[in-house]
Amino acid sequence: MSRLIIASNRLPVTLRVERGEVKVTPSTGGLAAALRTTHEHSGCEWVGWAGEVPKADGGPIGEILAERRLRAVPISSAEMDRYYDGFSNGVLWPLLHYLVDRLPLDAEKGFGAYRTVNQRFADVLVAAYQPGDVIWVHDYHLMLVPALVRRQLPEAKIGFFLHVPFPAADIFRVLPQREELLLGVLGADLVGFHTQSYQHNFADAVAQVLGTPLSLDRLRVLGRSISLGAYPVGVDFAAHDQLGHQAEDDVSAIRAGTHGKRLLLGVDRLDYTKGIKRRLLSFDRFLEREPTLREKVHFVQLAVPSREKVDAYTELRRGVNELVGRINGHHGTITGAPVQLLYRSVPPAQLAALYRAADVMVVTPVRDGMNLVAKEYVATRIDDDGVLVLSEFAGASTELAEALTVNPYDLNGVASTLKQALTMPRAERAARMRALRQRVKEGDVDGWATTFLGDLDRAVESPRSSSLPAGRLLAEENDTASLADEIDSLRGAESLLILLDYDGSLVPFAMLPELATPDAPLLDLLRRVVDVRGVELHVISGRSRQSLTAFLGDLPIGLHAEHGAFSREADGTWSARSASSRDWLPLATAVVEEVARRTLGAHVEVKETSVAFHYRRSDPTTVSVRLSELRARLADVLQGSAACLLDGHAVLEVRDGSLNKGVVARMLASGSGPRPVVVAGDDHTDEDMFRAVPDGSVTIRVGPGLTTARYRVGSPKALRSLLERLA
Repeated sequence: MSRLIIASNRLPVTLRVERGEVKVTPSTGGLAAALRTTHEHSGCEWVGWAGEVPKADGGPIGEILAERRLRAVPISSAEMDRYYDGFSNGVLWPLLHYLVDRLPLDAEKGFGAYRTVNQRFADVLVAAYQPGDVIWVHDYHLMLVPALVRRQLPEAKIGFFLHVPFPAADIFRVLPQREELLLGVLGADLVGFHTQSYQHNFADAVAQVLGTPLSLDRLRVLGRSISLGAYPVGVDFAAHDQLGHQAEDDVSAIRAGTHGKRLLLGVDRLDYTKGIKRRLLSFDRFLEREPTLREKVHFVQLAVPSREKVDAYTELRRGVNELVGRINGHHGTITGAPVQLLYRSVPPAQLAALYRAADVMVVTPVRDGMNLVAKEYVATRIDDDGVLVLSEFAGASTELAEALTVNPYDLNGVASTLKQALTMPRAERAARMRALRQRVKEGDVDGWATTFLGDLDRAVESPRSSSLPAGRLLAEENDTASLADEIDSLRGAESLLILLDYDGSLVPFAMLPELATPDAPLLDLLRRVVDVRGVELHVISGRSRQSLTAFLGDLPIGLHAEHGAFSREADGTWSARSASSRDWLPLATAVVEEVARRTLGAHVEVKETSVAFHYRRSDPTTVSVRLSELRARLADVLQGSAACLLDGHAVLEVRDGSLNKGVVARMLASGSGPRPVVVAGDDHTDEDMFRAVPDGSVTIRVGPGLTTARYRVGSPKALRSLLERLA
């Protein structure tokens, strides 16, 4: 029977040891609250950090975890500083919330620890996995985990849900680690977000960063199909409704304590994304503009301490304290101060009483993935009263249409909305709240989990992969050392065959193909390699023979152009490989050129056996439309021919389907008897070479992507370093 395995940064409980006794405390936060019901009711396992406790393999800690179906991932305090505070919350958190100015000067800070901890999570998940299980990975702390698990469990059913916003692609592209993080998430079968806006931003980022065609709900990346969807998380409506009924006595006490004043309430974790300072400034503006209401209102701001080791949060607390002091000093009277600031969390029953007592709930983050406080407030209001003031930049605003939405950056606008909320007639308040409660009830947390997991099942049931066999998305940490050792073992071999791709392997990609010229150090390196006794070197490329001759023609190496349509021996003589009729080529070229003329930034490369549509400099949204049109029109032109369409890095090529790099690689590898073979390439056209050479050959994928290669290096620079070992 299949099980669900949840993975998140923290377990639903935090353990600590005090005087030899293990203390168990429920974890706070929206993610823990959202998944707690699913964990309790489904019998699933949960993988995460348990807190700073001794190793949890046995003893009381192990028993506590086993009883609760929890698996602890060991993370040292030093690792938490770098992985959690350093990269997750120091880099990813501000960036995902659009706050680029809060990024550290060194955006690489802590990423090594982030990789290490993500690998540890993946290892624990793989150890827990049984065939048929479903793995559900959560949030920005674990963005590499889906691909790391996929590498070890190619057929596993994996979902990923992001509980925070995903920013516009131009914001996300700021990250130096953008490609690795996207590929990590894309190891999942289904990627979920709170809103369609976040979903579309992610799809746009994939298109811009990875160079794939833009698709908003189903991506085709590196030989795999990945579904995207929007799943707004809810709250346990029944539980909050019950708390609302149980809070009557406490509500009366709170209202008596405010002496008849109208109560405004803010409940937040102390975080710069929550907009607490702007909220207080808006309330200050309201008090300035409404002197007759100054002594009739009271604002309670509950701020739960968070990330107190981080300087930005210490500074935020100091700033909030100073602002509250200034407001109270300016507007306070001998009968009381207008703002009450509480730095603590409160039990659920007490929080429900505050929700019930609040005339106005003020939820004004500058950016928030969802914001469950807004939904908790609504679910608790069994009296159909109260007004919700909600930031348009909270994910919840896309659902809670009856709230009064505000722009938290518009202080005057928020101040005016506070007056509107406080003076709203009872009938209108009731009508709005009844509608809100119905929405929150229909979208509760159980429905969220059920819908996501159901869609994950359907995503996996549909075709998941191309002709590529199961491969690896991310290389193991020890691959580089193992590869170097194997390369070193080939030095001095009597005969050695080296087969290399050009673009993306020997040289980085350029905005225009003609700009990707070989530099002098590369030419010198290739000459030194081929001068080694017994070494035979060939470059097999999709480029034209004119390009290869211009770039590499002075070297005594084999050149193979247009995926093997033309070959040049080391002596400089070119020959053509027999192929099927190419009557389709002029027609296909005319179609490609016409579409390119209407696509800003696109250009056409016409070769002897193929035509390529390059779109690296084009807008992804426009390209998505143009590619759909181009494929449809080419399907008509190419019907019945031997031509095929080939997707590359920001290029769509129409070529002879009988030609591929694997044919050339097989011919070369079998031509001179058994000998070691080294093959390197960066995209799926090179996978044909990897499969064509004998078993045991040194096959190397350059850069990211699903691959059948035995090894991986990160860049052309890394491949050159390996070739230096053979020179």
